[in-house]
Amino acid sequence: MTTPAVRAIRKAFPDARITLLAKPWVLPVFENSPHVDDLMGYDAEGRHNGFVGKTRLARDLGKGGFDAAILLQNAIEAAVIAGMAKIPVRVGYDTDARRLLLTHPVRCSRGIKRVHQTGYYLNMLKKAGFPAEKGPLHLTVSERHRIRALNILQNHGVSRDERLIGINPSAAFGSAKQWFPERFAEAANRIQTQYGTRTLIFGGPGDRELGRRIAGMINDTPVDLSGQTTLSEAMALIDTCRLFITNDSGLMHVAAALGRPLIAIFGSTNPITTGPFSGNSRIVRSRMSCSPCLKPVCPEGHKNCMAQVETDRVVQTAGEFL
Repeated sequence: MTTPAVRAIRKAFPDARITLLAKPWVLPVFENSPHVDDLMGYDAEGRHNGFVGKTRLARDLGKGGFDAAILLQNAIEAAVIAGMAKIPVRVGYDTDARRLLLTHPVRCSRGIKRVHQTGYYLNMLKKAGFPAEKGPLHLTVSERHRIRALNILQNHGVSRDERLIGINPSAAFGSAKQWFPERFAEAANRIQTQYGTRTLIFGGPGDRELGRRIAGMINDTPVDLSGQTTLSEAMALIDTCRLFITNDSGLMHVAAALGRPLIAIFGSTNPITTGPFSGNSRIVRSRMSCSPCLKPVCPEGHKNCMAQVETDRVVQTAGEFL
């Protein structure tokens, strides 16, 4: 969701050399971006861990000779590190008590927290004087990774002419964001029967057991990719799907950025602020007084918002795409 802001920064400074600093697992999102020249890893679990690590990162940044740091990240540590690196211009929201650490602090109002996250980042740039216009998410898949995706599918016995749907049953930050595994499987089975599709199951390293469980409930040889791909490979594989069905998650935004037909199932989180930013998407949710609660675990034991999302609704929405 930062990609429109990064594009706006490039448009504002077409001749600048732009380095993007991010945690290693995020960097593949920008690996092929035309709006970034260099990528720099923030290894918070290793080389840049702890106070000594943050000092090392600041020293690394200082050697880069940067003229400005534009902080899309809200935490105080981002401003502290930029200040320690002696970067002369430091732009960002004044959140987390960091106003005095920024040369160009932007007030973070209550209202801006109610808009979509893409607008949240762009507003910060606008208030700092950037010509930041709204625009779509941006994601580029390299030819190398497209070929790699085709090889992965071929290794799983998937032919090029098969109609693929992807399902992403996991989501970070708590179970309240996750639709029921058995309903994902039921939806996949019904869609396969009605539309002649084959199912790809996506997930990270921690989702292998979930992937195996759902694969065991799906007929006609699903391809379980949970924990078996890099992010770059997952992006390329999502780009092969005729439809992607997902919880509110990072891969949801990947599918939106790629323009894939997309069904996003929402419960505890707010589709206004973190929904898929794509005209080729549909949100399936139940409007309840307790939703969005933004809680990681449902205090009602999942009996409310997610339980109200019936498989029929998802299958019907899939039919509108397929």
